[in-house]
Amino acid sequence: MITLNGRGLNLEKFIEISRFKEEVAIGEEQRLLVLKAHQYVHDVVRSEKPVYGINTGFGKLSDMSVSREDVSKLQENLLKSHACGVGNPFSDEIVRGMMLLRVNALIRGNSGIRIEVLEKIVEMLNKNVCPVVFEKGSLGASGDLAPLSHMSLPIIGLGECFYKGERMSTIDAFNKAEITPISNLLAKEGLSLINGTQAMTSVGAFTLYDTTKLAKLADLSLSLTMEALHGIIDAYDERVHLVRGHIGQINVAAHVKVLLEGSENITRQGEERVQDAYSIRCAPQVHGATVDAIEFVKEKIEIEMNAVTDNPIIFAEDGIAISAGNFHGQPLALPFDYLGIAISELANISERRLERLVNPSLSNGLPPFLVKNPGINSGFMIVQYSAASLVSENKVLSHPASVDSIPSSANQEDHVSMGTIGARKANSILGNARKVIAMEIFTACQAIDLKKAHNLGKYTKKAYTKVREYIPFIDNDVIMYPHIHKVEELITSDELFEYVFNK
Repeated sequence: MITLNGRGLNLEKFIEISRFKEEVAIGEEQRLLVLKAHQYVHDVVRSEKPVYGINTGFGKLSDMSVSREDVSKLQENLLKSHACGVGNPFSDEIVRGMMLLRVNALIRGNSGIRIEVLEKIVEMLNKNVCPVVFEKGSLGASGDLAPLSHMSLPIIGLGECFYKGERMSTIDAFNKAEITPISNLLAKEGLSLINGTQAMTSVGAFTLYDTTKLAKLADLSLSLTMEALHGIIDAYDERVHLVRGHIGQINVAAHVKVLLEGSENITRQGEERVQDAYSIRCAPQVHGATVDAIEFVKEKIEIEMNAVTDNPIIFAEDGIAISAGNFHGQPLALPFDYLGIAISELANISERRLERLVNPSLSNGLPPFLVKNPGINSGFMIVQYSAASLVSENKVLSHPASVDSIPSSANQEDHVSMGTIGARKANSILGNARKVIAMEIFTACQAIDLKKAHNLGKYTKKAYTKVREYIPFIDNDVIMYPHIHKVEELITSDELFEYVFNK
């Protein structure tokens, strides 16, 4: 069990809880902080002093007061009216991530919500009851209002949930899981639940985590291509990369040398040719830039995982609630656009290496399209077509979402981040990039067989062996998509990653 304290959550713990369903608890010190902030809200309601979101309307309606008798109904109405999501439901792990992140933010004691409400979310997490949350409908300010509303409806017995793989009403799910909903929300509690960046942060965190692994597999696909094309290893000399100084570039060059350790297929400059094309020679610079981008985005995500993103923010010890803008997603919107671009580049350069493998003018003696009898056979020709279509789609998706803004709430909220769109785009780009790298691995293994280049490096041999467990050498044309899909499955399931790097 992982105890949350509002400050110590990192990407690895986030994945353990959200993806691998580690149980969670709330720390004792955080319970006291939550209680103090809730008492402040209670005192505001009794005094009838106007404080945004506690006894006023929301957005453009903030100047409209709400009576003491109606503050609870105000919070329930907020969840109902703001649950306007559309599209497909988010995956369970993304929604679990949202729930985890919202609890971690609210236990900082700056929101005014009751501990009972937070314990209900924790109970849902630990019993694997997952709200149905639709992926589209957030502007990324004032936070992820629509998705977080869908996430929060089940707390009071409304909305829908997934339980044991089935979609059903919240009441049915709660009955099966033996959960009792909260009878009603008190002042500010609905606003506390939905005024944050947890949808974009959850999507972005999963995208980042999976990209970190894909970047290592991109080094592996590059190394397999170097085996097939007798790549020149001199360009990976540590001295070259140290004199430039970028950490990602230095680490990628070192990683590729490790992957190719013991290979008898790589060459030195001047042996077969003086230098390789950019897609091989400059791969440390390109892959390394993506690795550096990953580290930058990780820093921003882990800050946001432990951030207070509410409005107003309550400082109970000072007796004040300040209405401000911590819900605005711009600190994440820019990094998520950057992340999408960085992932696109892994696929772009991979597709260029794939083209070198299948093109007889570029492949250093390999047969056209990697088939023994070209003409009657098309071989791997259309593998490259498919990869080209994916990288082209990624270029469209890489247009930044954060440069757009559409005013909302009668122009009260006149600049928004579109950060959730940026996170979802980055995740779509990741899916395409994963497919392209799978295609390069598939193609490189075929080229290795044709080159009879079987004295492979320590780790490239492991990768080749794992692929050949499932996919044979292709003599004549076969239906190709099952093979492409299988290599992608080896990547998405982590089977290839674990076999190569952890066994």
